[in-house]
Amino acid sequence: MITMQYRIVLPADYDMEIIRRRIAERGHLTDDFPQLSFKAYLYADRSAGNRENLYAPFYLWHDTQGMNTFLGGMGFAGVVESFGRPIVHTWSVWCAETAPDLSIATHATREILPIAAHASLGELRNSESIGAQMDLERGAIATIRAYDPTTWTLLRFRLWQSNIHPSVEDGVDVYMVGHLSQPSAKH
Repeated sequence: MITMQYRIVLPADYDMEIIRRRIAERGHLTDDFPQLSFKAYLYADRSAGNRENLYAPFYLWHDTQGMNTFLGGMGFAGVVESFGRPIVHTWSVWCAETAPDLSIATHATREILPIAAHASLGELRNSESIGAQMDLERGAIATIRAYDPTTWTLLRFRLWQSNIHPSVEDGVDVYMVGHLSQPSAKH
């Protein structure tokens, strides 16, 4: 499995209703996308207390074939046409726990943490798996732990079914979920 996210930072005075409308009109287009585990159409709104206005979809792919098909297709071409070509970050998944139906997700959190040069990746992977189980016990309906070996960073991503209080910690982004595509939930 592989995760992917692009974050489009929008001006401070951007009308976020444009993003909410975009999600409402186009979100269904990935509801049956091949090799997609889920896509969370995420956004952050300064008027709701976030640091910046963002459009930041997050994807969990079964394999790179699905990701490559999406990036080479019309859906991503529409993103490029509207916002320019964003940097697409990817992470190799250590563990992904998801509820059978994620459509109840209303919020998401994402943390990016540096991996210390002396850290044992095996031990870190094990402790992150335990942390993922703790996320589920705290009410997360999805939790992903992944890493990027090009930047040696750790990703912690969670979906929640209720409002969460934005963390003041650096490296934690809090998003609202505008739509959730989860092809496997239909089958």
